[in-house]
Amino acid sequence: MNFPEAARTVPRCPTVLVVDDEPDQLGLITAFLNREGCTVVAAASGEHALALPADLPVDLMILDLLLPGVDGWQLTTELRSRFPGCPVAISSVLDLQDYPAAEEWLPKPVSRAQIAAILARRVPDWAGR
Repeated sequence: MNFPEAARTVPRCPTVLVVDDEPDQLGLITAFLNREGCTVVAAASGEHALALPADLPVDLMILDLLLPGVDGWQLTTELRSRFPGCPVAISSVLDLQDYPAAEEWLPKPVSRAQIAAILARRVPDWAGR
């Protein structure tokens, strides 16, 4: 059976980089993103995130601020230079005025609805699957 080229084109799943040193938070955000149809690259520290390949196709970054070693402020700066144009969502228990500049803010505790709303606003390939 022959299908037209357009019918064979499947949009790729958005890739989201999540950095959080708390295993429960990392697991929760990862589960929410997986349920929304995303591919998740999870990192438990800023150092792990910075060790990822520079050519990783990242559509969104969700970064915790209170990380040991390379903290969220430094990580945000370094990842913005590595992935220019990629939106950043800051996730933290801190007050919003303490967050670095970002496209999105994701105060903890995080909900699946918050994740879906950020995807809808910031990731063009995500169609609310």
